[in-house]
Amino acid sequence: MARSKEFDERAALDAAMQVFWEKGYEATSLSDLTARMGIQRTSLYATFGDKQSLFLACLAKYSEATMAYYQAKLQKETTIREAIRSCFADIIAAAYDAKPNRGCFSINTMVELAPHDPEFARITRHNQTQLQVLFQQAIERGMETGELAEKLDAAAVSRSLVVYMAGLLVTLKSKPEREFVEDSLSTLLQLLK
Repeated sequence: MARSKEFDERAALDAAMQVFWEKGYEATSLSDLTARMGIQRTSLYATFGDKQSLFLACLAKYSEATMAYYQAKLQKETTIREAIRSCFADIIAAAYDAKPNRGCFSINTMVELAPHDPEFARITRHNQTQLQVLFQQAIERGMETGELAEKLDAAAVSRSLVVYMAGLLVTLKSKPEREFVEDSLSTLLQLLK
């Protein structure tokens, strides 16, 4: 008779994601993972596979939650301009409120692993593309309602927003003056006129 698992897979995956998020992929050891997850190595391998497979599962979970968050955020506000401003304002607020500021798990992965691992480069590019599509759909809605100018190139503006977001998340790791970052956001929002 097969033994039932004695741990909650979702909770273990969340715990693993926290370790990877805090330390990065390379600096995280299997001992770090099993200690935080509260499981033995054999259970880790049997349930999640090797370290890279576990990391990929964590990244997929994070990406799914992040995309759902931004999709809801871009539909929640009364105006598209405010929805987009709010997405970035939340990132800025979180960076200055968080102790420590761990940044974005996906962007951290892009910086640490994508330059030398084609699989992580592909995944992080896919995440950026998904976000770009969400921004583009929001901008197109704003153009259809007349809130945003019809002359806008929704694809180009949405790509600019994604590039700005990635740069913002990396920049915030060094805790620049908040006014510096908020001024850059004001300038960025000029694209939406």
